[in-house]
Amino acid sequence: MRNDLKARRVLPTNLADCTATELIALYRTGQASPLEATQAVLARIASRNPALNAFCVVDAESALESARASEARWHSGAPSDCIDGVPVSIKDLILTKGWPTLRGSRTVEPKQPWDVDAPATARLREAGAVLLGKTNTPEFGIKGTTDSLLTGITRNPWDPRMTPGGSSGGAAAAVASGMGPLAIGTDGAGSIRIPSSFCGIPGLKPSFGRVPAYPLSPMGTVAHVGPHARSVDDLALALNVLSRPDARDWTSLPYDARDYRIGLADGVRGLRVAFSPDLGYVRNVHPEVAASVRKAAQAFTALGAHVDETAPGFTNPEEITTKLWFVGALALVHSMTPEQIELIDPALRWQAAEGREVSTLELHALTARRGELGSHMRRFHERYDLLLTPGVAVPAFAARAPHEWDLSLDAFLGWTPFSYPFNLTQQPAAVVPCGVTEAGLPIALQIVGPMHGDAIVLRAARAYESTRDWKLPPVS
Repeated sequence: MRNDLKARRVLPTNLADCTATELIALYRTGQASPLEATQAVLARIASRNPALNAFCVVDAESALESARASEARWHSGAPSDCIDGVPVSIKDLILTKGWPTLRGSRTVEPKQPWDVDAPATARLREAGAVLLGKTNTPEFGIKGTTDSLLTGITRNPWDPRMTPGGSSGGAAAAVASGMGPLAIGTDGAGSIRIPSSFCGIPGLKPSFGRVPAYPLSPMGTVAHVGPHARSVDDLALALNVLSRPDARDWTSLPYDARDYRIGLADGVRGLRVAFSPDLGYVRNVHPEVAASVRKAAQAFTALGAHVDETAPGFTNPEEITTKLWFVGALALVHSMTPEQIELIDPALRWQAAEGREVSTLELHALTARRGELGSHMRRFHERYDLLLTPGVAVPAFAARAPHEWDLSLDAFLGWTPFSYPFNLTQQPAAVVPCGVTEAGLPIALQIVGPMHGDAIVLRAARAYESTRDWKLPPVS
């Protein structure tokens, strides 16, 4: 019998520790208000952000004004939408009207009109969400940790000596520590899934185009927009809003008006599931990660799925990812003045130099190889509904400043080999916590679905989540 997480979860005494779904239920019954929830979250930000550095912009005045307006709508029985009054943060790569979007870079001029909302921001605002501020990112989201020369080092709420991952590390650290139940991030090579894994929360990279984006990423058609949350129910809630159409994104999918909460608790009985602990080529998976993820895969068998241990059958696409990424980095740097180049992260300068070595013919060949990988995974999912892998091959490691990192291919993506293949293929993928190391650091399971299969990924994530108790990191 399916173990129901919601039946076991005791409602927190502090509203800052509630999920978005719990807050909406409290608003509906009058047991709490958006203003009270926002005040609790702002108090948590005031107490935790100095240590974690998750936010680079906090606008308490604007948030409280939005919360009061939401409270009035709830009192009149006319909330705007399914997340009306829920506190949400926005990654500092995503345009937000009225706040600077500096992208973690000293090269962006803060004193300019900030009068455009990106699609994700616009949909949240229309839905009545309470926008708290902007969360930290490395410069232009170029790496899997969150540290920049502009905003400093963001730290992991489970152990502030460790990185929260990146590039949406500020978003994940905020959600895990109770600084807002929802955060919007981006994922170009794992940037939602890596920090969600390291911070012990669910995160979703939707199918490419499911959530419209504007402007599009300089890194090309690998960059997805999606939510970090404290529960899979909350991921579905957020996707309902974020997936609404916006004509500015010419790559976006046709709008699917489904409610992703419907069928979320249907379980995985009868599904065909592939479990690959190493994708057939990964050699350095941390033993505690490997053990926890294998146990999580076994839980799918207990839930009634048909689980086969098998590799998907492709070779490591790291070269495709890195060279396409480095060409994007080169395009970024090429648009800068010499004075601006002097201000950038050493990693961005290194990536651009690598990008200069990629010829036009090689770029064409890389794109063709990417297409072959995508076609291969389309055929793979004719046999399997889902693919299970580790979220990240290692637990969180020590946080560092930008100039302290090793500038090498292995340091760039070698420790997160399960992330980037599914940016190349544009498939939906979610991570959910599946364990904790002896050192007290989270471990995550990744659930990959077929292209456009966002609903089945969420359903599987919810089924697995129902077998475990969810908890906040300890407050240090």
